[in-house]
Amino acid sequence: MGSLPIILIPARMASTRLPDKPLADICGTPMIVQVMHRANEAGIGRVVVAAAETEIVDAVTAAGGEAVLTDPDLPSGSDRIWQALEKVDHAGKHDVILNVQGDLPILDPAIIKTALDVLETTEADISTLVAEISKEEEKTNPNVVKAVLGLKAGERVGRALYFTRATAPANEGPLYHHIGLYGYRRAALQRFVSLPPSPLEVREKLEQLRALEAGMTIQAALVDTVPHGVDTPADLDYARKILGQKK
Repeated sequence: MGSLPIILIPARMASTRLPDKPLADICGTPMIVQVMHRANEAGIGRVVVAAAETEIVDAVTAAGGEAVLTDPDLPSGSDRIWQALEKVDHAGKHDVILNVQGDLPILDPAIIKTALDVLETTEADISTLVAEISKEEEKTNPNVVKAVLGLKAGERVGRALYFTRATAPANEGPLYHHIGLYGYRRAALQRFVSLPPSPLEVREKLEQLRALEAGMTIQAALVDTVPHGVDTPADLDYARKILGQKK
């Protein structure tokens, strides 16, 4: 199937726990540029940073990347990537959009390709990723979002029926940690950002529920590990250590 994908990376400076997070230095390179490198390593195609501030645009372009300035007051990363897409691809050539969070500097590039593969092999509106939870404390941690999907033995892709901060589903069996990396068909992203926040989205504080409540389909692929996001100074030290070892 001949899709023409684009990777969009939303980034904004406002972080309560880690000020100026996108520009944090990791092995001599701003974090947002490290994320851009991981996205390029996926070998999928065009990569654009959807920035909320000019400082981010400047850092990306100084490193030879492509960035576009978006409205800093947009309510979500999805709104940011849609506005960026309209600016950099107004003609609508890119029919698949991969949304990679801007705080994943040690992301395995292969999992971006996994999210793309789901859209190319299913009829889903949206694709995303999950990993099986192995740590007992994560099963009841509301910050570890659970994806509810029924995978049969040996299956790696399944339809996501719900996302929740509660521990679900009940009884014996695997629990899946939702990874916030998405693939969208262009029409699905356009529809998604046009919809108002939905009741369950507001209740769970999970944006992806808006799509499910509107009848859109989300297929989730099982990957082996959860990408390490950077939210705290300790996370930043860990990312520096990992990327320092790769040099």
